[in-house]
Amino acid sequence: MLNAFGALAQGTRLVLSKGLRRYVFMPVLVNLILYAGTIVYLLNNFGGWIDYWMLKVPGWLEWLEWLIWPLLVLSLVVVVFFTFTLVSNLIAAPFYGFLAEKVELRVTGQPPSDDRGFTRTAIDSLGRELVKLGYILPRMALLFALGFVPGLNLVMPFLWAAFSAWMMAITYLDYPMDNNRVSFKDMRRRLRARWWPTLTFGGWVLAATWIPLANLIFLPGAVAGSVLMWQQHYRQLPIVR
Repeated sequence: MLNAFGALAQGTRLVLSKGLRRYVFMPVLVNLILYAGTIVYLLNNFGGWIDYWMLKVPGWLEWLEWLIWPLLVLSLVVVVFFTFTLVSNLIAAPFYGFLAEKVELRVTGQPPSDDRGFTRTAIDSLGRELVKLGYILPRMALLFALGFVPGLNLVMPFLWAAFSAWMMAITYLDYPMDNNRVSFKDMRRRLRARWWPTLTFGGWVLAATWIPLANLIFLPGAVAGSVLMWQQHYRQLPIVR
């Protein structure tokens, strides 16, 4: 049975193969521009953010500054990473949806069960990304706030790791499901029903995205890998309206 790492590896090879490489150019260009912009923005602002939040630490917790500082840095890095990922996927969503469609055609010999045209699909993809944002952002804000609760902040790295894997799974596995007219609610139900493949795939995608520059290829590879995961683990599950 295809596992999460195998899906990501095969997906990356697929998008680099003849006939699919041309569909990767625009997503890579979008991510490259955002990647460069994010680095410049962080270099100019990150130190000020850390200083600002450290001033918010109550005086009675100053003795824990050695622990609070790295946890705060980690939380801010994760939030910036999430923001970069969400904005990147919002802009690249129409291209990723189209790439997922071409990969499914290559893998199965049949197009997705979707009769929408390219323009309609592109518009709907943007709407779907906004639905994802509405699901992810409140939960991300809650986790960030919990990071300032004494005691609870000690387990926040583990909560962030689990949430990050879930978010990446939702972000990428949604492309083939949207192409096959699976509702967002039903998509989440399918992911929960196959929770282990879901979290491991999300975890591997998350790890891949942290590799500088190589992640420009791994992100389209994750789209192709999500199609393979859809075929192997989720397609056969019953539809729930």
